[in-house]
Amino acid sequence: MSFSPISRLGFATGFAHGADQLALAALPLVVTLGLGGGPGLVGLLVAVQSAAWLLVSLPVGALIDRSEKRRWMVRAQVLAAVCLAVAALAASMQAVPALGLAVLLGAGGTVAFVLSGFAAVPLLAEPASLPRANARLELARAVATLSAPVLAGVLAKAGQAPLGFALAALCALLAAVLANGLPAMPQTGTARPPLGRAIREGASFVWRQPYLRAIALCAIVWNMGFFVLMAVFVPYALTHLGLDAAGTGLTLSAYGAGLLLGALAAPRLAGRLRTGTLLAIGPGLSVLAGFALLAGPTPYGALPFAAFFLIGFGPMIWQIGQTSLRQIVTPPDLLGRVGATLQVAVFGVRPLGALLGGWIGAGWGVESAMLLVPAGFALSLLAILASPLRRLGSLEEAVPVSG
Repeated sequence: MSFSPISRLGFATGFAHGADQLALAALPLVVTLGLGGGPGLVGLLVAVQSAAWLLVSLPVGALIDRSEKRRWMVRAQVLAAVCLAVAALAASMQAVPALGLAVLLGAGGTVAFVLSGFAAVPLLAEPASLPRANARLELARAVATLSAPVLAGVLAKAGQAPLGFALAALCALLAAVLANGLPAMPQTGTARPPLGRAIREGASFVWRQPYLRAIALCAIVWNMGFFVLMAVFVPYALTHLGLDAAGTGLTLSAYGAGLLLGALAAPRLAGRLRTGTLLAIGPGLSVLAGFALLAGPTPYGALPFAAFFLIGFGPMIWQIGQTSLRQIVTPPDLLGRVGATLQVAVFGVRPLGALLGGWIGAGWGVESAMLLVPAGFALSLLAILASPLRRLGSLEEAVPVSG
């Protein structure tokens, strides 16, 4: 069976994210059920795995800009496959240090693949097709995100939690095979500045380019609000929304449903709405959702369910729109570094949001912490409305804008 390059990249992306999400879901199950570890060890190892997004992104983004993209994707997933297979072995042998190192390096392979894929899309698709191409990749990511915890849970229930890492290794290997079938995407520029200067060039471009600066500010404050919500929602739902554990889980699942439907709807909306409007939908719906969560108990938990659906649906549309815009306004030889800069900014603020939510929730109550959620979402909307993005009619209009 033959695939178009974008379809092939979409399937590869789904398997790559599936590998990463399976490892993320399997890790706490392995530590708790197989190693007898408590919350401290779980938190430590999850933090080690997540640290790859902060430690690896900037140097890898700079290297991707001076290299062939397909080779990076293939090698990144081969590395992930090897490391996740080692993680399965380490988990079976109860070798905690080896397990931590393996999941860190495996996540590093995912980081490299994601940044390479972002830089590859504009080389594989015409500018007018970018929203549809990015929607395919985001749909694959959403399916992987929803499926992985279920598979890891089934394996853990059968007493085979370490097999989650083995299945993750297989997914990474499939991603490498699919990526190897992509056309060659050679380096677009000839400059090879020192690594430190190359990283600074990417960050400087993001800050000077008005559209990218607004996107970065929007993403930072939105993620701050979202991770405040993630830190306090479960106790808030159980004590203030009248939900039980099952109802809380069902409400959280609405987020995933929103992601899927948002990815399906985004290409159609991109063809009908102004780009500025499209980019305001995500934070705008998030603001409504944040206030809905403050409304208190509702019959059958309908309002919280709807709120989490909107938090998935709207930001997924925003994600696809802003990714396409970033690919339009960023020179090809800066795509890896621009993606890495934004990735580090977002992943860096996430633990801060969680810590802030937990601190305020512990000191002043979860209802006080929940007030920060619509506030953060409102600031993300303001970042769009106060920028040139508000007046942007189409992606084509963005091409002449320079930093």
